[in-house]
Amino acid sequence: MKTEQFEAFLAKLYVDDQARARFLADPRGEGNRAGLTSEQCNALESIDTIGLQLAADSFARKRAAQPPPEPSLRILRWLGLT
Repeated sequence: MKTEQFEAFLAKLYVDDQARARFLADPRGEGNRAGLTSEQCNALESIDTIGLQLAADSFARKRAAQPPPEPSLRILRWLGLT
């Protein structure tokens, strides 16, 4: 299993509430279902679950506080709005 796939699995835990809930209920099972190695599943079993949830909550607040991106000038020109 590539490191990038493991990192993508972890990133999903930070942003996907349902994936995180499944993971917290069965870390090894979710790791196995994601195709992670035994070593990676072992690491997941010792993850700081409180820290994971705190980080996920923090990221969600930051995403919610960001204004939606403004369309680029190029897109506005293409649409004939400038």
